[in-house]
Amino acid sequence: MKAQSAKMEWALQDAKAHFSELVDAALTQGPQAVTRHGKNAVVVLSHQDFVRLSQANTTLADALGGAPAELTFERDRTPIPAVQLD
Repeated sequence: MKAQSAKMEWALQDAKAHFSELVDAALTQGPQAVTRHGKNAVVVLSHQDFVRLSQANTTLADALGGAPAELTFERDRTPIPAVQLD
């Protein structure tokens, strides 16, 4: 069974039954989503994609550095209520 080429999404039962095809699809088509009970559960991706994503050295400041000038951020200065833990 093949994953839907546009969605690249597999039901868990299909992913288990066709794991080799799932891996091939991750290597050739990109990350493959696996759902459990109709909800996103995990993503299978190539080692190359994993390394690229896990070693990104982008900070939040770097990511926001390319934001439009009219985009501004303000801190909410509302006091945080005290919470008592029992």
